[in-house]
Amino acid sequence: MSRSLIALFLLSLTLLVSACSGEQSDETKKEAKAPVVLTAPSGTDDNAWKTYLGQVAGQNQEGVTDRTIGYYLPANSTTPDPADPDNKSQYDRQFDLVQTAIARTVTPGNMLAFGSPDSTKMADLIVAAFTGAEPDAVKGSKVLFIGKPIDSGRVQTVVEAAGGKYVFVEAK
Repeated sequence: MSRSLIALFLLSLTLLVSACSGEQSDETKKEAKAPVVLTAPSGTDDNAWKTYLGQVAGQNQEGVTDRTIGYYLPANSTTPDPADPDNKSQYDRQFDLVQTAIARTVTPGNMLAFGSPDSTKMADLIVAAFTGAEPDAVKGSKVLFIGKPIDSGRVQTVVEAAGGKYVFVEAK
């Protein structure tokens, strides 16, 4: 065989192998698209919760074309922080951040992701921060609340009143 025939044979073989390896069965494609089932941490470990919330936010990126901004409250978020010069609690600081962001309006395509081991306290924060917001303050943005179903309805009401697309994921 001449060298050119060998080269042509190897090229054909390479194309054949790459074509075969690129084919996936429908079952394999479905398995690849199925999201991983996540389980919320059972305790109040901040690192475990932050990891969980980040993973849930990652699974809910559809339609997000800009940034994801996460807001997290630890379980004891209302205790004043002695390291804070104003002696504010983490709840107070997060509330100020969220309220300021909403007052300035959130850019379309962003996602605001909220979660905490204390679902009720996080829902309280969202409701308080969104109450009185302009009707288009979060228009074109997604607001993800990770919490308990009992808290979802009141959060949904204020988020949608501010023009946001509301997404709820039960922390279970």
